[in-house]
Amino acid sequence: MARLPRLYAPGIPQLVHARFLFPLATRAPAGSRILDTLQKWLFDGLDRHGVMLHAWTLTDDGILLLATPDNEKSLSRLIQMLGRNLATTLRSGPVFSGRYRSTLVEPGAWVIPSMIWLESWVAREKGASDSELWPWSSAGFHTGAFMGSCPALNDHADYWSSGNTPFDRQAAYKYRYTDGLSSGQLQQIAQALHGQWALGSPGFISQLCSVASRRPMQGRRGRPRIRPVQEQGEPLEH
Repeated sequence: MARLPRLYAPGIPQLVHARFLFPLATRAPAGSRILDTLQKWLFDGLDRHGVMLHAWTLTDDGILLLATPDNEKSLSRLIQMLGRNLATTLRSGPVFSGRYRSTLVEPGAWVIPSMIWLESWVAREKGASDSELWPWSSAGFHTGAFMGSCPALNDHADYWSSGNTPFDRQAAYKYRYTDGLSSGQLQQIAQALHGQWALGSPGFISQLCSVASRRPMQGRRGRPRIRPVQEQGEPLEH
């Protein structure tokens, strides 16, 4: 079965999930801070590969990003660079469990839910007691749990427009972050990532059809309906 080309549209953020083949802790040298190193590589590679980073979470099992790439190849090259660096450091073969999965995210509707989805990952999937304080995530910067700012973080307009001051924005996001996502939102995000289709409204999907690198939504299953052949001058029966 042929794999789908990457789904890309200019200026549209992408939610990305790259899973590791094995947990990093089982392959990293004893006493190493491999997630610190991975996070530094991520930050260093943003400008080089043309990626604006809106949110991230790094875990022992994978990489989760919300980012807007400059071009169709930007994110792929960033993930490939991280994989090569990890393979060299760990002295191993491939580090990723297949291709990373991604979905185009509708601004104004799904950017904030996507941020919450990836920044709460360690609480939802790993049982972490306070995902805001996870050191390898942007959650603390968005909720105000971390002091100061992160130069690598390029806040999306949806987050920026949620308040007039940094405190207002953090308070607004903290409220939504604490409230969490509905089961329906979690399911929609998971389905979009799994299928690598766009995440958004029918109007957003329709707009993407004219600018995206490929079809942004799954086609209908089954064979197309066969229309009756009309003889010249003969009306069709109804």
